[in-house]
Amino acid sequence: MPSILITGASAGIGAAVAARYLDEGWTVGLVARRADRLAAVAGGHARAQVLPADVTDPQAVDRVFSEFAHRAGRLDVLFNNAGIFTAPGTIDEIALEDWRAALSVNLDAMFLCARAAFGQMRRQAPQGGRIINNGSVSAHVPRPGSATYTTTKHGVTGLTRTLSLDGRPFDIACGQIDIGNAGTEMVAALAARAAETGEEPPPTMDVSHVAEAVWAMGTLPLEANVQFMTLMATKMPYIGRG
Repeated sequence: MPSILITGASAGIGAAVAARYLDEGWTVGLVARRADRLAAVAGGHARAQVLPADVTDPQAVDRVFSEFAHRAGRLDVLFNNAGIFTAPGTIDEIALEDWRAALSVNLDAMFLCARAAFGQMRRQAPQGGRIINNGSVSAHVPRPGSATYTTTKHGVTGLTRTLSLDGRPFDIACGQIDIGNAGTEMVAALAARAAETGEEPPPTMDVSHVAEAVWAMGTLPLEANVQFMTLMATKMPYIGRG
């Protein structure tokens, strides 16, 4: 039975992707800080494994990946999904704590989880697997006032490209999905901020479309790879925004 480990699985995109893979009979590892929210996503499903952990903690990450691989027998896919927004502002208004928090979750944790997944996929037999990094349209075109988030997402793109090269000798494929305005709690917060300033709420799409896209990426044979996919609400100001 194939297996996938999902970080940031307690809500939003992570929870939607988890539900999609569970529906298809996969063993699914659910990783986030809050065990109670992970349990709610698992819903008592026999193939769902609740693995609470702080993905910015190297020891916790290694423990979770080792435990999941032991239970599932192998790791076929990592959906490297955990991420945060921080308060918007021009760079002189950004608190140093917010900068460090964004680096820690959006980049350090991505590196730690990719590192653990790569090592497991390299060691297991048969060798190989797939890593899907959650980027953002901000990895290409930023929103105003998003120096922390945008910088980290550009870093994720560099990580994706490097993993794609380094993984080739070991049948480890790596791709990135760049998502624009799925209907999640994080985007709802952006809409609330827009309402406070009298702006139009951002166009959004149903999060189920993201789950379908990650399903399509994750179930390809390892001889094929979606290197980058951009999936966005059709009317969002992505092309030409600035």
